[in-house]
Amino acid sequence: MSLNRLEIDRSARLNGGLHKPLAAIVNSGKLYFNQSMIHSMKTRSILNVAVSLCMTTWIEAAAPQGQASNPLIFADVPDMAMLRVGDTYYMSSTTMHMSPGLPIMRSKDLVNWSLASYAYDKLDDVDELNLVNGKSSYGHGSWASSLRYYRGTFVVTTFAQTTGKTHIYTTQDVDKGPWKAISFKPALHDHSLFFDDDGRVYMLGGGGDLRLVELADNLSGIKLGGFDQVVIHNASGAAGPNVGLPAEGSQLLKHDGKYYVFNICWPKGGMRTTLIHRADKITGPYEGRVALQDQGVAQGSLIDTPNGDWFAYLFQDHGAVGRIPYLVPVKWEDGWPVLGVNGKIPETLNLPASVGPMPGIVASDEFGREAAKPALPLVWQWNHNPDNSLWSVKVHPGFLRLTTGRVDGDFLQARNTLTQRTFGPESAAITLVEVSHLKEGDFAGLGLLQKNYGLLGVRAEGSGKVLVMVNAGAGQPNEVERVPLKQDKVYLKAECDFRNRADKARFFYSLEGRSWTSIGDSLKMSYTIPHFMGYRFGLFNYATKTTGGYAEFDFFRLADKLVDFK
Repeated sequence: MSLNRLEIDRSARLNGGLHKPLAAIVNSGKLYFNQSMIHSMKTRSILNVAVSLCMTTWIEAAAPQGQASNPLIFADVPDMAMLRVGDTYYMSSTTMHMSPGLPIMRSKDLVNWSLASYAYDKLDDVDELNLVNGKSSYGHGSWASSLRYYRGTFVVTTFAQTTGKTHIYTTQDVDKGPWKAISFKPALHDHSLFFDDDGRVYMLGGGGDLRLVELADNLSGIKLGGFDQVVIHNASGAAGPNVGLPAEGSQLLKHDGKYYVFNICWPKGGMRTTLIHRADKITGPYEGRVALQDQGVAQGSLIDTPNGDWFAYLFQDHGAVGRIPYLVPVKWEDGWPVLGVNGKIPETLNLPASVGPMPGIVASDEFGREAAKPALPLVWQWNHNPDNSLWSVKVHPGFLRLTTGRVDGDFLQARNTLTQRTFGPESAAITLVEVSHLKEGDFAGLGLLQKNYGLLGVRAEGSGKVLVMVNAGAGQPNEVERVPLKQDKVYLKAECDFRNRADKARFFYSLEGRSWTSIGDSLKMSYTIPHFMGYRFGLFNYATKTTGGYAEFDFFRLADKLVDFK
């Protein structure tokens, strides 16, 4: 039984086959080689070809023998919305102030996911999203999404406090697009789009009191004279009277003729809790109950497999790495979905084992590009809308060039910081940066982006340059250590330890790419609401005195093991 017969066209035939190029070379994308190999021109040539191919083509790696385990993805993939089209699963998620945004991911097994596309390059062209005039969209931008497939068209929706609008994107080709954009006011909070059997279109959302509004047939806005009422009053009441966070994060589905609304609440003194309400009619009345209360895993909905198994996809707040997805088995009893095993989340699942997040949602990059390939693979997102005139992978082939175009006060104000997710339980990133063209006051290097950030970079000062480690773990940036640099190239490394929620990071540098020296102190990473996002690796260059200087990054390499972490 599908989640919504009108959403899922089981006879759909999707374009774009599966490709597995150079699998032996990239070893599922884990391109972390012995340091002596960095200097090998032959190795560099192989890497350029392998990474270029793997980063621009969807790779479905064969899952290893064994079972999947929770968490499903140990990385920041919050507010998931999911659907199945035939034997292929699709998932959207929140990336807020990042650009491009509203990622669409794909899987054949519900476990191993690859990025297929983004619904938008820019959510809007406003100061907050452009990171200009002292304004930012940290913690805002686009929030929880809804994902549907209706009559051959993918429809993904979101809303944004930044714009005050509800945003809808449609395409018939999730890989190639184009995505058609529609927006209207107001911003319907945490809404769920729903195409009903009678052809009417609705959004259900809100916080505490959940409102159902009818949309125009062309999705251009709320239908004049259409249905518009609160259909569930005090949805949090299903969890008892001790309400903390009111019920939100709604997802609406239909199964065996009944309507089901999934959302979350957070009782005072308790944990995130999954709620379900059901009704015979979409307009109600609804009855509700607690669906799951375990480990704070909540917010999501249901997904079925082609062979009839059911799962709930939910997320957990997991410290500095962010909000991470879980899968929970589901059985239907007396017209209700029953989540978990005896009310608990199992450690293992009867699904293929995970190969890890590389290269599906994070990946190494040698910055070598074939002419027909995109300038940046989908794993990359800019911190806010970029200024595209100030970066390039073509001016110096095989290198990412970041040029300064304005003077900024600090890392969080800097435009054109290029980011990827950190991931757990351990992750590390290495880059080689060339700094001969920095101008006085420029600062370029490798960062860990969140409000309480950490940086390791090269600052141009007077007639020389200095390596600087900055620690903002206590809320304010503190320059911890400086080391004079007498050469124009330096290797930088950041290592993140999320084991047992340690949430610690260290930075290292190397002058020749073989031996590493720790610099500064340990960064205590903190998930903060002002950013509302897990830490991200970031390549940056910003000016503090004059513009026009540039840094060039030779490569960006990821590992899922720590080498020098102490």
